[in-house]
Amino acid sequence: MVVDKLSRHFFIALSKNKLLTKGARRWGLRLGASQVVAGTTIESVVQTVRTLNEQGLVCTVDHLGEFVSTKEEARAAAEVCIQTLEALDDAGVDSQLSVKLTQLGLDIDQELCLHHMKRIVRAAEAKRNFVQIDMEDYSRREATLEILARLRDSHENVGTAIQAYLHCAADDLRKLEGVPLRLVKGAYKEPKSVAYQQKSEIDDNFFRIIKQHLDSGSYTAIASHDHRMIKKVKDYCREQRIPRSQYEFQMLYGFRPGLQREIAAQGYRMRVYVPYGEDWYGYFMRRLAERPQNVAFALRGLFKK
Repeated sequence: MVVDKLSRHFFIALSKNKLLTKGARRWGLRLGASQVVAGTTIESVVQTVRTLNEQGLVCTVDHLGEFVSTKEEARAAAEVCIQTLEALDDAGVDSQLSVKLTQLGLDIDQELCLHHMKRIVRAAEAKRNFVQIDMEDYSRREATLEILARLRDSHENVGTAIQAYLHCAADDLRKLEGVPLRLVKGAYKEPKSVAYQQKSEIDDNFFRIIKQHLDSGSYTAIASHDHRMIKKVKDYCREQRIPRSQYEFQMLYGFRPGLQREIAAQGYRMRVYVPYGEDWYGYFMRRLAERPQNVAFALRGLFKK
């Protein structure tokens, strides 16, 4: 357990290293990252989405970005998001778009970020597509929910994620009834004043908020690789006669692909979160931090010729 904790802190620290992030843009995908990142270009991610669609899986695409600190970088990130929506539509593939507000300038100017989000949501609306806002750490939660509310005033094709490890998750859900949401356990390190610390507490709250959002009649995306949690959700929906059209399961690209295909074959909507881009390094390090088993990806990639 101590080793796992040290490993987690080590990889999180690496993910925040700006020098290594910059260097990784020149390396191309290394250290096994290609197993969980769908290339560095729009063309590569479109091809990956097409392949997953052929396996019965739907997708959501995320253009990776780290350490956005200027208005020019935020504008460029917004342009790539719009180009990605256009490419997905041109290819006729089944994929939504996921975005991070910090990549679009949230830490620079909230109004600037909102401006970029309006452009992206309008572009998605024109393509009859949906935009999912990733929830980041707790310090950005309030601003994220505020931007979502302002977008929802005039657009229905946008939602966000709610993190089960936060004490406020159930309250946030009550305010967001009717909004399509991705429900996740949460991956950031947060203090006990705002977040549950024990796995059992997080798991219990995760299932509680899943039931809460489903019971409200709201569209619910359950993001989990835990087959036990997935079975509990299936059983609950069957018992409560909740139609499959009201919910979906989500997993990360490269993780438990066999289970992904199995769920899709059973007639459930199974969505794969597919990241791509040159800024793959930070994302990959965070995946290594989440589970010590993921380090095997890096070792295989490191010694692969």
